[in-house]
Amino acid sequence: MIRDVSLSDAKRIHEIYNEYVEDSRITFQEKPLSLKEIKDKIQKITKVYPWIVYEENNQVVGYTYADKWKEKSAYRYTVETSIYLDSGHLGKGIGSKLKGAMIEKLREREFHCVISAISLPNPASIAMCKKFGFQKAGQLREIGYKFDEWIDVGYWQLIL
Repeated sequence: MIRDVSLSDAKRIHEIYNEYVEDSRITFQEKPLSLKEIKDKIQKITKVYPWIVYEENNQVVGYTYADKWKEKSAYRYTVETSIYLDSGHLGKGIGSKLKGAMIEKLREREFHCVISAISLPNPASIAMCKKFGFQKAGQLREIGYKFDEWIDVGYWQLIL
């Protein structure tokens, strides 16, 4: 079931996200976030942007949210989306369901452009973007440094 996030989801989101922080190059966050930081993030983001979760057997197994792309006001119709799934639920189509639902929410709110930033290589995330009509907009080489290696980031965008 897909639904809007609530603060009661913060503990599970905290667990899912921090696994990516500690074990992957997917996020450039290098230190795990506290539960309070996750709660604060949910409260801040949901004032303006959508955040949804995928729940299975009464447990959140994935989530996605949109956030501001840049600070300057001319960017107000552009958002960046992020998506995270519990590692035990990868490859089951949950990410695609979340991405599709997020795109619809962004259309309803009359956003114009959706950006997905993907640390490379990441064929699964690239395939999901392409599935929804995102086009590669560019790639920044060696922009992030995590786990003693330089990481490229590709940018995909969808005009709604």
